[in-house]
Amino acid sequence: MHPLLPSLAAALLYAGAAAYQGLRLTQRSIPDKRLLASLGALALCLHGVSLFFQLYDVHGLNLDFFNAASLIACAVIGLILLACLRIPVENLLLLLFPLGTLTVLAAEFMPSGTINPINEHPGILAHILLSILAYGMLTIAVFQAILLLLQDHQLKHKHPSGLIRNFPPLQTMESLLFGFLFAGWLLLSLSLLSGALYIDDLFAQHLVHKTILSCFAWVVFAVLLWGRHQLGWRGHKAIRWTLAGFCLLMLAYFGSKLVREFILHI
Repeated sequence: MHPLLPSLAAALLYAGAAAYQGLRLTQRSIPDKRLLASLGALALCLHGVSLFFQLYDVHGLNLDFFNAASLIACAVIGLILLACLRIPVENLLLLLFPLGTLTVLAAEFMPSGTINPINEHPGILAHILLSILAYGMLTIAVFQAILLLLQDHQLKHKHPSGLIRNFPPLQTMESLLFGFLFAGWLLLSLSLLSGALYIDDLFAQHLVHKTILSCFAWVVFAVLLWGRHQLGWRGHKAIRWTLAGFCLLMLAYFGSKLVREFILHI
């Protein structure tokens, strides 16, 4: 089966779900949660089918730049859809569904970089899985921080839009942000630990930038969590630290992949 049809169907469903949610919120009405979740779950299943055919070949796991971005987006949307069953995070889907649309189309239509398929022992595959989950969870935290920034700005200026009116209280939004940050930081810790255990040389030439920037990001998130616990950091300070750590992490992974695959061709 060719991944074109499931990729296009997933993109259309993501875009349709985002358009429906955005329209309902601009009308200051609450989207039907079951309909939104159903559209998202169907799109996610089709996204997963397209990824299966894009990632796997006879030589191993084809985790190039755009496939990796699509896989992380798929993991993030799946995590949020599951979280919607217990906590009020469906507003994040307004940002995540367009991300799913872009990444699933990019993985299908953008040219592949020069990367060797991954055919490693289970320890390396566990490291890759933990890394993807860590990036995914911290991506959720960044989108939550963006929504929190928007909510704080509109409340201060006393012009809440239809979107903001459907948000949970500010304190709940901050608690969700730090919950995502803590989970992402733990996953990042496990990812770095598994890399140290199973990768022969984390500071080899093709890994040194990724390793150093990932460690810096780990420190930034650790300081942020400490500041929250010990000093009560919140608001704009917490958002700035979140964005700084995320930028370091994205440079570590996607920055290095972009340079290696499309500039150096190694």
